[in-house]
Amino acid sequence: MDLFAKCRKFNAQVKVVKSLNQFFYLREIDPPATPTVTMGGKKMIMLGSNNYLGLANHPKVIEAAIKAVKKFGTGACSSRILTGTTSLHNKLERELARFKGTEDAVVFSTGFMTMMGTITALTEEGDVILSDEFNHASIVEGCRLSRAQVKVYKHNDMKSLEEMLSECKRSANKLIVTDGVFSMKGSVANLPEIKSLADKYKAKIMVDDAHGTGALGATGRGILEHFDMEGAIDLVCGTFSKTLSSAGGFTGASSEVVSFLRLQSRPFIFSASSPPSVAATVMACLEVIEEEPELLERLHKNTEFMKQGLKDLGFEVEETITPIIPVLIGNDRKAFKLTGGLEKEGVFINPVVYPAVPKGSALIRVSIMASLSTDELQTALDKFKLVGKKLRII
Repeated sequence: MDLFAKCRKFNAQVKVVKSLNQFFYLREIDPPATPTVTMGGKKMIMLGSNNYLGLANHPKVIEAAIKAVKKFGTGACSSRILTGTTSLHNKLERELARFKGTEDAVVFSTGFMTMMGTITALTEEGDVILSDEFNHASIVEGCRLSRAQVKVYKHNDMKSLEEMLSECKRSANKLIVTDGVFSMKGSVANLPEIKSLADKYKAKIMVDDAHGTGALGATGRGILEHFDMEGAIDLVCGTFSKTLSSAGGFTGASSEVVSFLRLQSRPFIFSASSPPSVAATVMACLEVIEEEPELLERLHKNTEFMKQGLKDLGFEVEETITPIIPVLIGNDRKAFKLTGGLEKEGVFINPVVYPAVPKGSALIRVSIMASLSTDELQTALDKFKLVGKKLRII
């Protein structure tokens, strides 16, 4: 078998999926994160974006990015440790540490690099990583590339986690890694219980607050604020590609840990610095989150309106306190049919099937934005009713 045989085999499988109208990936969307988008010349109501507070299109955020491009150019053209660190990068790290309640923070060029680069730098042979089974692929990859022993505990199951912790050598360094908000189901990590177990078994905790930042907590600071645990978790990570409306990620921790990551994390050292405009964008987002609390209030209202509307129609909706609303379908084929039917009716949604979720647990992932109007949400619900009844899902 030659090197590219697997590519041909895979592409043949994709061709079959496309022929069955079950391929809903890499769709061209302009612009990608607004309440109404254009796809193939057709207007669509966007229920698939992670732009939770609508900040990607906020005038203040756009203005900050434009000003940064005019002053700093389009890119740093170097890694951070050489000539890629600007005053904006350093200021952003200070602002993120303040916002997340950590001593310091380090910014990576992507969210994926953040998780992978933090885990692989901090762990080594003889250490133990305990990872939730539903953790994001960036965490899974970091665990895979580390030389540590990896134990995967059942999703949000504290009994499973404790059993695995109890099996570890007392002398071993232990790191519990969890998403704060799990991206497919919108469930929230049981951080208070994880903290209790970590203290009992002398483990460190790393939480990825990618989907919690801007969506959870009284002022949108994320899962630690939600549980009143700011300053209580060892490593707080996140991405800029959700509420913070850009690309990149960060790890907040003690000053000694952050200093170590800056000089020992290979994805940080050997990747090009994010453009200065990214730093300006994220700082503007943090400012808006703090100055316009009505956006978070609107997000909560929109989420409740859509969630209750789907329930009233007869759809099975998992309970969630996040803007991610999982509509349980079960059958992959039905999930694809619902997605295709809604697409024809002008509603953009994302199907989630195996292996992203267990077999037989296919769902529709509805993502809510504060910028969606009540009329747009009601129109989307009307289309859910139309297509759902046609497919006999409701």
